[in-house]
Amino acid sequence: MPEMNRSSLLLSALLTLGLVFGCTKQSVQAVYDKQETNISSFVEAQVKKDSTATVTYKNGTVRLTLHDTLGREGLRADSLSAGGIVSFYYAGYVLKGSNVSRDQLFATNHKATADAAGWNISDTTAFQIETLPLDDSLLPGLYNGLEGVRNQDECFILFSGKYAYGSHTQGTIPARSALVYHIWVSSISND
Repeated sequence: MPEMNRSSLLLSALLTLGLVFGCTKQSVQAVYDKQETNISSFVEAQVKKDSTATVTYKNGTVRLTLHDTLGREGLRADSLSAGGIVSFYYAGYVLKGSNVSRDQLFATNHKATADAAGWNISDTTAFQIETLPLDDSLLPGLYNGLEGVRNQDECFILFSGKYAYGSHTQGTIPARSALVYHIWVSSISND
């Protein structure tokens, strides 16, 4: 009889553990679903402000390109491909709802954004343009959002925590955070 009680207790513990992990997985998915809703709301609000904006969806990432550059004279319509190089200024935000504000800023190399957020940065090298290869060293969301940008694009790249740092905290970015990158593309090269 004691053997049966141990077996029943073990089975009960395993079932409880399975339910906890199942609920945890469901609650994480609920967080990501809410983030997707917030991202959609952000995009809708921006499109209402800028009728020339275009929206691109790729593998869980949304790129909202403002003042679409295809219509601007003198700019080539080449877009960044995998393995290419992109130079840009950026401001990175944690998305907490359906908009971003300066108190959600976690990183930037864009002086006007840093000044507006009240960041007192004496090292002017912090405002140098970022130049990166488009490769798998980037966050999946950022990789997906940058692929296809063009010279002189200004865009927002948005993605849920699923395509960011997942369950890991990164500096001041909490685990499972949705991110928004405001990007000002200086140049691209696919050579």
